[in-house]
Amino acid sequence: MKLFNTLTKKKEDFVPLDPHHVKMYVCGPTVYNYAHVGNARPVVVFDLLARLLRHDFPKVTYARNITDIDDKIITASQETGEDISAITTKYTRIYEEDMGALNAELPDLRPRATDYIPQMIAMIETLIDKGYAYVADGHVLFHVPSMENYGELSGRNREEMIAGARVEVAPYKKDASDFVLWKPSRADQPGWDSPWGRGRPGWHLECSCMIEDTLGETIDIHGGGLDLIFPHHENEIAQSRCAHGGAALARYWVHNGYLTVEGEKMSKSLGNFITVHELLEEGVRGEAIRLALLSAHYRQPLDFSRDGIDQAKKQLDRWYRLTEGVEATEEDIPEDFLEALRDDLNTPKAIAVLSALAREGKVKELKAAANMFGLLHQDDWFTMAGGEDAIEEVEVNRLIEERAEAKKNKDFVTADRIRDELAAQGVILKDGPDGTTWERK
Repeated sequence: MKLFNTLTKKKEDFVPLDPHHVKMYVCGPTVYNYAHVGNARPVVVFDLLARLLRHDFPKVTYARNITDIDDKIITASQETGEDISAITTKYTRIYEEDMGALNAELPDLRPRATDYIPQMIAMIETLIDKGYAYVADGHVLFHVPSMENYGELSGRNREEMIAGARVEVAPYKKDASDFVLWKPSRADQPGWDSPWGRGRPGWHLECSCMIEDTLGETIDIHGGGLDLIFPHHENEIAQSRCAHGGAALARYWVHNGYLTVEGEKMSKSLGNFITVHELLEEGVRGEAIRLALLSAHYRQPLDFSRDGIDQAKKQLDRWYRLTEGVEATEEDIPEDFLEALRDDLNTPKAIAVLSALAREGKVKELKAAANMFGLLHQDDWFTMAGGEDAIEEVEVNRLIEERAEAKKNKDFVTADRIRDELAAQGVILKDGPDGTTWERK
C-alpha cells in the first residue's frame, strides 16, 4: 500500500510500526450545528481507508475525536439559551446518524475532549517544565521559537505562518506566533480548575492528549482535511514532539482536498454550503452522496453539484439491478480493484474497475468490491422512502391493489389514473407476468 505523506511531500510505501496493529486518528467534528457536505468528505475518505486497512492488516484501531468544548459551541449556547451539554449531545447524535446514512462505520474510538481535561493539564505542565510553554496573564502559551523545525508539515516560512494563523495581537505573548494552550474562562463560560486558574483548553491541545491516551505517543496515520494542516496539525506536532522528547506524533500525515462550489471552498463562513442533513431530508440517497464524494481522488478538489449526485444515483441504480439477489464475500473482491485503492486510495480508478465489472457482467465481483467501497448495502434501494413528503410504502401497495382490482373490472380509466398519480409522486409501476412491482425515481 502507498500513501501520500504530507510531511515528506511524497507518496510512500505504508509500513506500520506494528504490522499486527495499525493505529489511525482523524480529526472529528466540533458539535454545535449540522455538518455540511464538505465536512462529510473526510468521513467517507477515511472510512474507506479504514476498510482497506482492515482488509490488509489483522488489527486496526481507528479513532475520531469529538470536540465538545469550543468557542463556537459557547456562542451557540449563548445565542439559543440551550445548555452546552444539550447542544453537544444533540449534534453528536445527528452527526453520527447523518454520517451513518453515508455508510460510514463508527470509528473504534470516539473520545470527547471534555473527558481529557486532566491529561491536557498534565501535558501543559510538562511543556512548561521543559521550557516550551509559559504562563502570561491567566493564559498558558506554547512558545513557537522554542521548537526547532516548527512549520515542517505545512512548509510555511515565519511570515506566512503568522498571517495564516490569523493570530490575535495580545500584549502577553512573547512572540506573535505563540499559540494558546490554556485560557481563562469568565463566570458565564465553562471552565475547569487548573494550576493557572479556572479556564479551558485551547483547541489544538485536545488531539495531542487524546492520541497519547488512547493510541500512544506515535501512531501510524493522522488524517484530516487540507485546512487543518496549518495551524492545527502543525501545533499538534509541536505540542506532542516537545512533550515526548522529540518522538513523532504520526508517521504518515494524510489530508483530503476541499469540496468546492463553483470553484470556491465550501464553508459556513462563506455561506455556500448545504448540509448532509438537508440532503437526506430531501430524499437524496446516502450512498449516492458517498459515491459522489469518492468520485475524485481524495487529494484533489471536488466540485459539489446536484448533477453529480444524480449521476451517482443513476450509476447505483444500474449496479443494484445487476446484483439483485447476488451473494458475495471479501474473497470475491478482484485484485485490480484492491490495487487501485492501495495506490494512495485511487478512487477514480477503483470506480472505473466497478464500471468495467458491471459491463462484463461479473456481478459477484461487482457486489463484493462495491460492498468494500461502502456501496450496495441497501436491500430496499428501489422502494426506500425518498424524503419527508414521499408517499409511504403501505400506501403505494394499497394503490397497486386498488389498480389491480380496477383492471380486473376493466376500469382502465381508474387504473391509468392511479398509475399517473403514483408517477407524479415519483413511483414507477412495472407490470409483469408475476404481477406489478414498483420503484422510486
